[in-house]
Amino acid sequence: MHDVVIVGYGPVGAVMALQLAHAGLRVLILERGTEPLDLPRAVGLDGETARMFQRLGIGDEMAKLYQPPREGDAVWFTNSKHEPLFGMEMPLHGANGWRDMVFFDQPELEAALRQVVAAEPRIEVRLGRKVTELGQDADRVQLTSTAVDGDDPQTHEGAWAIGCDGASSFVRETLGIEWESLGYDQDWLVIDVIQKPGAGLPGVTMQVCDPARLATYVCVKDPNRRWEFQVLPGETREEMLRPEKIRELLDPWTSAEYYDLRRAAVYQFHAANAAAWRAGRVFLAGDAAHQTPPFLGQGLNAGFRDAVNLGWKIPLVHAGLCEASLLDSYAEERDAHARDLVDWAVAIGKLMETLAAREAGLPDPYQVDQSSGYGQGRTAPPLRGGVLMAANDDTSAVGVQLRQPSVREKGGRAERLDAFLGDGFAIVGQRADDIALGAEAAAVWERLGGTILALEDFELTEGEWDYALDQHPALLVRPDRFLFGGVDADTSLDDLVFALARKLGLRDTTVG
Repeated sequence: MHDVVIVGYGPVGAVMALQLAHAGLRVLILERGTEPLDLPRAVGLDGETARMFQRLGIGDEMAKLYQPPREGDAVWFTNSKHEPLFGMEMPLHGANGWRDMVFFDQPELEAALRQVVAAEPRIEVRLGRKVTELGQDADRVQLTSTAVDGDDPQTHEGAWAIGCDGASSFVRETLGIEWESLGYDQDWLVIDVIQKPGAGLPGVTMQVCDPARLATYVCVKDPNRRWEFQVLPGETREEMLRPEKIRELLDPWTSAEYYDLRRAAVYQFHAANAAAWRAGRVFLAGDAAHQTPPFLGQGLNAGFRDAVNLGWKIPLVHAGLCEASLLDSYAEERDAHARDLVDWAVAIGKLMETLAAREAGLPDPYQVDQSSGYGQGRTAPPLRGGVLMAANDDTSAVGVQLRQPSVREKGGRAERLDAFLGDGFAIVGQRADDIALGAEAAAVWERLGGTILALEDFELTEGEWDYALDQHPALLVRPDRFLFGGVDADTSLDDLVFALARKLGLRDTTVG
């Protein structure tokens, strides 16, 4: 029996397996396909994802796949003439210690992830296996798979199972979990090309607010480029996919002689969450659990956040260190976070429609402002609840990720901060006196295997210390680098440790 069985071997399934194997669990992946899909679906990775790869020990390896910084990299909202209305340049460094958004080619990323998975002895992969049955009892999950041609039935058992099998998830349907629509359903044509010399395409990403047809132009990894065109009422999928229609849409940008068509497909941009993310010992992750319009480039990144969240919680419960109730916080944290991201993405779509209406001299269809286009000045929403000292109310540092500057240990090596924080929980204080624990709290902390750092032992080489340290002499940080809480006049460091133990359902220990 495996510790965890994962259904689906896309990028989210691969990262989920790596997270769990990194924590020492034995993982089986079942995938109905025999080769990774050779399609450039997702195109952007955010700084949180790059930081996740770093913690897995493959940050620099994955960074080789990213588009290097280009002069003038920016994203603009434009009018129908592609003239900028407002926007922002893409910074070279973000709060996570990596660029806030990098472009990549998904087939390259999937191939690289599969190489990493293949080198991990705790992960077994079985390709060409279609899961046909799923059941569970109090102790395990049972699955049946067949070869894709229907032959060779096999049974598999795991203490836990995770459906990473996409929007049409067999796991979700078998569990009887419904979709909950979040109110944004539009058909768009997605076109990917390989540009040739002389194409003369713009060097900035654009949200084109054209009254005739909304469009997005994305400067993805060279030499590739992407467009997304809104399908208008009365237009059919078949019409949009005709070669002459594709040429008509791209002609204002460049001539057909300067590109090779890589892919054209009509998708419904859909905002939805699963009504439940867990049923007993079975979980949903990635597109099986949530879908978002692509305006923020967060669909795949949100799936990776699912993997990180389960990747530190399942091992604690599986090892018997924490109560199974800890796993209830997966849906509590991820559902609200995914809904926030959907709201941000939908806000961009509404902003585009409003700017297009203004150009056409029509009334605003929505009450929006320009800040809604860029996540209100943040790169990602905070966690709202779950394994936190207190709920986040948009004014607290709790539930926000700790900034990751590059630092040098005095008399030692220079690294990004996470390299010194370890794989688990961490206490970060300004001075040695700020991180002293009492005997009982120290015993709890030892059971959790946490790290303790005094920043006075380090010097900054790039970036900034987290702003929360201006208000709190010490912070307690989760394995995913979200802030659990901070020391203040009402809360000691011992209080934080005991509160964490209670939130985790830590077993066999005194928690204050």
